[in-house]
Amino acid sequence: MASTLASIKTASVSFTSIAWEVELIVCDNNSTDRTAELATVAGASVVFEPVNQIGRARNRGASAATGAWLIFVDADSHPTAELFAEVATAIQSGWFLAGGCTVKLEGPYPVAKFITAAWNVLSRIRKWAAGSFIFCDRSAFQKIGGFNNELFVSEEIDLFQRFHRLTKQAKKRIVILHHHPLLTSARKMHLYSKREHLRFLVRTILQNGKSIRKREECFTWYDGRR
Repeated sequence: MASTLASIKTASVSFTSIAWEVELIVCDNNSTDRTAELATVAGASVVFEPVNQIGRARNRGASAATGAWLIFVDADSHPTAELFAEVATAIQSGWFLAGGCTVKLEGPYPVAKFITAAWNVLSRIRKWAAGSFIFCDRSAFQKIGGFNNELFVSEEIDLFQRFHRLTKQAKKRIVILHHHPLLTSARKMHLYSKREHLRFLVRTILQNGKSIRKREECFTWYDGRR
Protein backbone atom coordinates (compact mmCIF):
# COMPACT_ATOMS: atom_id res chain seq x y z
CA MET A 1 0.00 0.00 0.00
CA ALA A 2 2.86 2.37 0.80
CA SER A 3 4.28 1.88 -2.71
CA THR A 4 0.87 2.65 -4.24
CA LEU A 5 0.62 5.89 -2.27
CA ALA A 6 4.13 6.82 -3.38
CA SER A 7 3.17 6.14 -7.02
CA ILE A 8 0.04 8.27 -6.73
CA LYS A 9 1.91 11.18 -5.15
CA THR A 10 4.56 11.07 -7.87
CA ALA A 11 1.97 10.76 -10.64
CA SER A 12 -0.05 13.67 -9.23
CA VAL A 13 2.52 16.12 -10.60
CA SER A 14 0.52 15.86 -13.83
CA PHE A 15 -2.35 17.58 -12.01
CA THR A 16 -0.45 20.03 -9.82
CA SER A 17 1.57 21.21 -12.84
CA ILE A 18 -1.66 22.56 -14.32
CA ALA A 19 -2.68 24.12 -10.99
CA TRP A 20 -5.22 21.46 -10.02
CA GLU A 21 -5.57 20.77 -6.33
CA VAL A 22 -5.22 17.13 -5.29
CA GLU A 23 -6.54 15.46 -2.14
CA LEU A 24 -5.45 11.93 -1.26
CA ILE A 25 -8.01 9.87 0.64
CA VAL A 26 -7.52 6.32 1.90
CA CYS A 27 -10.39 4.17 3.13
CA ASP A 28 -9.43 1.79 5.95
CA ASN A 29 -11.81 -1.13 5.42
CA ASN A 30 -10.99 -3.15 8.57
CA SER A 31 -7.37 -3.53 7.51
CA THR A 32 -4.80 -5.55 9.47
CA ASP A 33 -1.70 -4.22 7.73
CA ARG A 34 -1.18 -0.72 9.22
CA THR A 35 -3.17 0.91 6.43
CA ALA A 36 -4.21 3.95 8.48
CA GLU A 37 -0.71 4.49 9.86
CA LEU A 38 0.97 4.23 6.45
CA ALA A 39 -1.62 6.48 4.83
CA THR A 40 -1.22 9.15 7.50
CA VAL A 41 2.57 9.11 7.14
CA ALA A 42 2.10 9.56 3.37
CA GLY A 43 -0.02 12.65 3.98
CA ALA A 44 -3.38 11.11 3.12
CA SER A 45 -6.68 11.67 4.89
CA VAL A 46 -8.00 8.41 6.34
CA VAL A 47 -11.66 7.42 6.57
CA PHE A 48 -13.07 4.18 7.97
CA GLU A 49 -15.67 1.79 6.56
CA PRO A 50 -16.69 -0.94 9.04
CA VAL A 51 -18.38 -3.24 6.51
CA ASN A 52 -15.77 -5.23 4.61
CA GLN A 53 -16.94 -4.69 1.03
CA ILE A 54 -15.20 -3.17 -1.97
CA GLY A 55 -18.09 -0.99 -3.14
CA ARG A 56 -18.83 0.34 0.34
CA ALA A 57 -15.16 1.21 0.88
CA ARG A 58 -15.03 3.14 -2.39
CA ASN A 59 -18.29 4.92 -1.61
CA ARG A 60 -16.98 5.91 1.81
CA GLY A 61 -13.82 7.36 0.29
CA ALA A 62 -15.85 9.25 -2.31
CA SER A 63 -18.10 10.70 0.38
CA ALA A 64 -15.08 12.40 1.97
CA ALA A 65 -13.86 13.93 -1.30
CA THR A 66 -14.46 17.59 -2.08
CA GLY A 67 -13.11 17.83 -5.63
CA ALA A 68 -15.06 18.00 -8.88
CA TRP A 69 -13.56 14.71 -10.08
CA LEU A 70 -12.89 11.39 -8.36
CA ILE A 71 -10.14 8.88 -9.12
CA PHE A 72 -10.32 5.42 -7.55
CA VAL A 73 -7.05 3.47 -7.38
CA ASP A 74 -6.72 0.01 -5.80
CA ALA A 75 -4.14 -0.41 -3.05
CA ASP A 76 -2.02 -2.82 -5.13
CA SER A 77 -1.80 -0.70 -8.29
CA HIS A 78 0.72 1.85 -9.54
CA PRO A 79 -0.42 4.73 -11.75
CA THR A 80 2.17 6.81 -13.58
CA ALA A 81 2.46 10.52 -14.29
CA GLU A 82 1.83 9.69 -17.96
CA LEU A 83 -1.47 7.99 -17.11
CA PHE A 84 -2.56 10.90 -14.93
CA ALA A 85 -1.64 13.28 -17.77
CA GLU A 86 -3.98 11.30 -20.04
CA VAL A 87 -6.71 11.61 -17.43
CA ALA A 88 -6.15 15.38 -17.22
CA THR A 89 -6.41 15.69 -21.02
CA ALA A 90 -9.66 13.67 -21.04
CA ILE A 91 -11.16 15.84 -18.29
CA GLN A 92 -10.08 19.09 -19.94
CA SER A 93 -11.63 18.05 -23.25
CA GLY A 94 -15.09 18.28 -21.69
CA TRP A 95 -16.26 15.24 -23.66
CA PHE A 96 -16.32 12.63 -20.91
CA LEU A 97 -18.11 12.00 -17.62
CA ALA A 98 -16.16 8.87 -16.64
CA GLY A 99 -13.39 6.55 -17.71
CA GLY A 100 -10.72 4.05 -16.87
CA CYS A 101 -7.65 2.52 -18.45
CA THR A 102 -6.22 -0.75 -19.65
CA VAL A 103 -4.22 -2.76 -17.13
CA LYS A 104 -0.92 -4.62 -17.08
CA LEU A 105 -0.29 -7.49 -14.68
CA GLU A 106 2.92 -7.87 -12.69
CA GLY A 107 4.89 -11.11 -12.73
CA PRO A 108 5.30 -14.18 -14.97
CA TYR A 109 1.73 -15.48 -15.25
CA PRO A 110 1.02 -16.33 -18.93
CA VAL A 111 -2.58 -17.49 -18.45
CA ALA A 112 -3.46 -14.52 -16.25
CA LYS A 113 -1.81 -12.13 -18.70
CA PHE A 114 -3.82 -13.66 -21.55
CA ILE A 115 -7.03 -13.13 -19.55
CA THR A 116 -5.95 -9.58 -18.75
CA ALA A 117 -5.32 -8.88 -22.44
CA ALA A 118 -8.78 -10.25 -23.27
CA TRP A 119 -10.29 -8.03 -20.57
CA ASN A 120 -8.51 -4.99 -22.02
CA VAL A 121 -10.11 -5.65 -25.40
CA LEU A 122 -13.55 -6.10 -23.83
CA SER A 123 -13.02 -3.03 -21.66
CA ARG A 124 -12.28 -0.83 -24.67
CA ILE A 125 -15.19 -2.23 -26.69
CA ARG A 126 -17.83 -2.08 -23.95
CA LYS A 127 -16.34 0.98 -22.23
CA TRP A 128 -16.20 -0.79 -18.86
CA ALA A 129 -13.40 0.34 -16.56
CA ALA A 130 -11.41 -2.09 -14.44
CA GLY A 131 -12.07 -1.50 -10.76
CA SER A 132 -8.38 -0.91 -10.12
CA PHE A 133 -8.56 2.49 -11.85
CA ILE A 134 -11.67 4.60 -12.34
CA PHE A 135 -12.09 8.33 -12.81
CA CYS A 136 -15.40 10.15 -12.98
CA ASP A 137 -17.21 13.43 -12.55
CA ARG A 138 -18.24 13.53 -8.88
CA SER A 139 -21.69 14.95 -9.65
CA ALA A 140 -22.31 12.13 -12.15
CA PHE A 141 -21.14 9.56 -9.58
CA GLN A 142 -23.55 10.99 -7.03
CA LYS A 143 -26.39 11.20 -9.54
CA ILE A 144 -26.27 7.45 -10.27
CA GLY A 145 -25.89 6.56 -6.59
CA GLY A 146 -22.26 5.43 -6.54
CA PHE A 147 -21.27 1.79 -6.28
CA ASN A 148 -23.96 -0.80 -5.63
CA ASN A 149 -23.69 -1.92 -1.99
CA GLU A 150 -25.44 -5.19 -2.84
CA LEU A 151 -22.52 -6.44 -4.95
CA PHE A 152 -19.36 -7.97 -3.54
CA VAL A 153 -17.54 -8.09 -6.91
CA SER A 154 -18.15 -6.72 -10.42
CA GLU A 155 -19.38 -3.49 -8.86
CA GLU A 156 -17.35 -1.55 -11.42
CA ILE A 157 -19.23 -3.12 -14.35
CA ASP A 158 -22.55 -2.31 -12.71
CA LEU A 159 -21.34 1.26 -12.13
CA PHE A 160 -20.36 1.76 -15.76
CA GLN A 161 -23.60 0.26 -17.04
CA ARG A 162 -25.35 3.05 -15.14
CA PHE A 163 -22.83 5.62 -16.36
CA HIS A 164 -23.64 4.55 -19.92
CA ARG A 165 -27.31 5.32 -19.38
CA LEU A 166 -26.38 8.74 -18.01
CA THR A 167 -24.19 9.60 -21.02
CA LYS A 168 -27.24 9.84 -23.26
CA GLN A 169 -28.87 12.35 -20.94
CA ALA A 170 -25.67 14.30 -20.30
CA LYS A 171 -24.53 14.12 -23.95
CA LYS A 172 -21.10 12.97 -22.83
CA ARG A 173 -18.99 9.86 -23.33
CA ILE A 174 -16.93 7.27 -21.50
CA VAL A 175 -13.29 6.65 -22.34
CA ILE A 176 -10.88 3.80 -21.66
CA LEU A 177 -7.34 5.14 -21.88
CA HIS A 178 -4.78 2.74 -23.32
CA HIS A 179 -1.46 4.46 -24.04
CA HIS A 180 -0.17 4.04 -20.47
CA PRO A 181 -1.68 0.92 -18.84
CA LEU A 182 -1.98 0.66 -15.07
CA LEU A 183 0.48 -1.76 -13.51
CA THR A 184 -1.37 -3.89 -10.98
CA SER A 185 -0.49 -6.74 -8.64
CA ALA A 186 -0.85 -10.39 -9.58
CA ARG A 187 -0.94 -11.53 -5.95
CA LYS A 188 -4.19 -13.45 -6.45
CA MET A 189 -2.33 -15.62 -8.95
CA HIS A 190 -0.03 -17.02 -6.29
CA LEU A 191 -2.47 -16.82 -3.38
CA TYR A 192 -5.13 -18.92 -5.13
CA SER A 193 -4.92 -21.91 -7.41
CA LYS A 194 -6.31 -22.09 -10.94
CA ARG A 195 -8.88 -24.52 -9.58
CA GLU A 196 -10.12 -21.95 -7.04
CA HIS A 197 -10.43 -19.24 -9.68
CA LEU A 198 -12.25 -21.65 -12.00
CA ARG A 199 -14.60 -22.67 -9.20
CA PHE A 200 -15.72 -19.06 -8.72
CA LEU A 201 -16.19 -18.56 -12.47
CA VAL A 202 -18.24 -21.74 -12.90
CA ARG A 203 -20.45 -20.98 -9.90
CA THR A 204 -21.05 -17.44 -11.13
CA ILE A 205 -22.14 -18.75 -14.53
CA LEU A 206 -24.31 -21.54 -13.10
CA GLN A 207 -25.97 -19.18 -10.63
CA ASN A 208 -26.59 -16.59 -13.35
CA GLY A 209 -24.52 -14.00 -11.54
CA LYS A 210 -26.19 -14.40 -8.15
CA SER A 211 -22.89 -15.41 -6.56
CA ILE A 212 -21.52 -11.86 -6.83
CA ARG A 213 -24.09 -10.86 -4.19
CA LYS A 214 -22.73 -13.40 -1.68
CA ARG A 215 -19.57 -12.67 0.27
CA GLU A 216 -18.79 -16.36 0.84
CA GLU A 217 -18.85 -17.05 -2.90
CA CYS A 218 -16.40 -14.20 -3.58
CA PHE A 219 -13.74 -15.77 -1.37
CA THR A 220 -10.71 -14.65 -3.41
CA TRP A 221 -11.59 -11.07 -2.52
CA TYR A 222 -12.76 -11.55 1.07
CA ASP A 223 -11.21 -14.53 2.85
CA GLY A 224 -8.28 -12.47 4.13
CA ARG A 225 -5.55 -14.55 2.52
CA ARG A 226 -2.35 -12.49 2.16
